Amino acid sequence: MLPEPLPEEPKPTSASPSRKFQRVCDILAKHEHRASRLIPILQAVQEEYRYLPEEVMTYLATSLHIPPAEVYGVATFYAHFALAPKGKYVLRLCDGTACHVKQSIPILEALRTKLRVTERKPTTEDLLFTVETVSCLGACGLAPVLLVNEQVHGQVTPEAACSIVDGILAKETAQ
Repeated sequence: MLPEPLPEEPKPTSASPSRKFQRVCDILAKHEHRASRLIPILQAVQEEYRYLPEEVMTYLATSLHIPPAEVYGVATFYAHFALAPKGKYVLRLCDGTACHVKQSIPILEALRTKLRVTERKPTTEDLLFTVETVSCLGACGLAPVLLVNEQVHGQVTPEAACSIVDGILAKETAQ
């Protein structure tokens, strides 16, 4: 006698999405499942996950009845979107002309050394920090400039950048 097969796990439907995509479904509902609102939908998803996971982009395409290539095309066209996980704290160092002339590269090197990240692997293992360079932050009078999430730090030195990281680490440890 053969054992009775285990019941199959129900497949998610649009009426009962898997819990994994519940927040994505909420975002889609807020935007009335309209493909014309793809950019704000992607922004909300990225805010939720801190990046755009491939499986979520595929789910969005299916839900919005558009090709996955269209979702991927929008996500890769705009520099604002990330396809890899970013840290809780994104450190954006300006390397525009004014910041570069005022020695932004030693700051970048100090941050990468302190956080043990590289250009190819800009996010720490614990997903606490991501180090990026940007072309210009529009604060040339404060050069060199480091943006930590939305907070601007001007006239930064390598030592000051490391001190900013230390402050964040102390705050995170205290929580």
